Amino acid sequence: MTVSMLRVIIELPETTSIKDKRRIVLMTKDKLRLKFRLSCAEVDLQDSLGFAELGAAVVSNSREFGEGVMQKALSFIEDKLALKVYDAQIHSETY
Repeated sequence: MTVSMLRVIIELPETTSIKDKRRIVLMTKDKLRLKFRLSCAEVDLQDSLGFAELGAAVVSNSREFGEGVMQKALSFIEDKLALKVYDAQIHSETY
């Protein structure tokens, strides 16, 4: 069993309130869940208006497949959702 994880910090320069930020974060998480079947949550930077940190994970039987899904999810965030990625890390662990 392999668990692949994505940690991404997205920049939200246009947000002016926590309500705006929550709307963008919720939309991003929902789209990732529906398109890639990932478990996804906001994991840090809840108090920041300009940034959000999301964590996502998928369980599979191969490291290559899991990391491929995470790369596609990262590309989806940048290209289709038009969000600016400040930092991203992909990591897998085999159990």
